[in-house]
Amino acid sequence: MTFSLHQIRVQTDKSEAESRCVGEDVGAPLHQQGSVKLFSKDETFFDHFRGLAVHIGEAATLLRTLFENPANAAQISVQIKKVETDGDAIVHLINQRIDTSFVTPLDREDIHVLAKRLDNVIDLINGASRRVVMFRVTTARDGGVQMADVLVRCGKEILASVGEITKRQRMMEHGRAIKALEEEGDVLYAQAVGALFDHDEPAIEVLKWKEIFDALEEAIDECEDVSNALESIALKNS
Repeated sequence: MTFSLHQIRVQTDKSEAESRCVGEDVGAPLHQQGSVKLFSKDETFFDHFRGLAVHIGEAATLLRTLFENPANAAQISVQIKKVETDGDAIVHLINQRIDTSFVTPLDREDIHVLAKRLDNVIDLINGASRRVVMFRVTTARDGGVQMADVLVRCGKEILASVGEITKRQRMMEHGRAIKALEEEGDVLYAQAVGALFDHDEPAIEVLKWKEIFDALEEAIDECEDVSNALESIALKNS
């Protein structure tokens, strides 16, 4: 049986296409190997999530130190800003990965939401530190230290959570722990704001600290939003 040159080319092209689809042609030319690589899942997203969680812990620890030593707020705030900038850089890398990865290990929208939530916590911590500096706070208050400590503990739970992102049962446990911390934060917030009116505080002090406590509460609430995003991902991928 004889084949025309056209038939031979068609058959060859068909065989190469089938080989690229199943990814079995290990010794294929570089342009063919590139086709196989497109189907590999980009696992670096998990490293980026962990990086953001680490930054949350760093920022929260610095914030607690700031509230313990408000006289050094200006210097500590600069360090927190550096952490916030580094976090923004990680989010930028994540967004680039979403755009360039053919297949992602998690749903693209879930990746975007989780990255945004993690970054929001760092942004809110930075916002709280900036308020202490802007308002020229020089005296420590128990409420600020205690709420910052809740943020430190939330950061530890978030870091543990991102390491077990597809483990449904473990994620539920972390979620309950973060919820308990969020409720503790609510109690501390109410006590701290109430204490502002226990004595004849100057109105300007009440206004300053009320806004600072608001910023701390918002950061703690955002930690719960991170937990909710993680739980949703775990439910979809467990």
